[in-house]
Amino acid sequence: MPQQKPAGQCWLLKTEPGKFSIQDLAKSKNQTTFWNGVRNYQARNYLRDQLRPGDRVLLYHSNTEPNAVVGTATVVREGYPDHSAFDRGDRYFDPKSNREQPTWYMVDVKLVEIFPRAISLAELRGQPALAEMELLRRGSRLSVQPVRASEYAAIVKLAHSESAAPAIPAAPPAKTKRAPARATAGKAQRKTTTRRTK
Repeated sequence: MPQQKPAGQCWLLKTEPGKFSIQDLAKSKNQTTFWNGVRNYQARNYLRDQLRPGDRVLLYHSNTEPNAVVGTATVVREGYPDHSAFDRGDRYFDPKSNREQPTWYMVDVKLVEIFPRAISLAELRGQPALAEMELLRRGSRLSVQPVRASEYAAIVKLAHSESAAPAIPAAPPAKTKRAPARATAGKAQRKTTTRRTK
């Protein structure tokens, strides 16, 4: 099990594997990428104001079967303007955002580990230690979520346990390397403001 310094805060970041999977992150240069496409204000605030280098991250595959935590990463660059919001050719373009007063932010993350087995949402729900986890709260759909250190540790331990569970399925190649849909929260937000899912 890779060792990761237990400093800073812990987070969960959602991504749709059909657009950008943990396997795509593993293939990225230095196994590092920007986490763009977040179009929800609360999630944006976390990225802009709270995620810091050294923070630990759980990576969660959403909008797939099954939804699951599939590995860990670490934040290597704190929040900075999401350039995809300025690009008219990008799926995350936002005409209301500009370089002088950017609306949306992103961070850079580096892969730490792909779990030997995925921890499905159903399995997470069955863990007493995770009863208060934000991801499991009714109506919680944010693509960027705070995680307690105890929850992070419990999930990592679970991923390395011998409990029977399916291995992480190989995700289809990302359609575009540039727009990794790191946040599944954009679609709902788009109806009201711009575009983020949760």
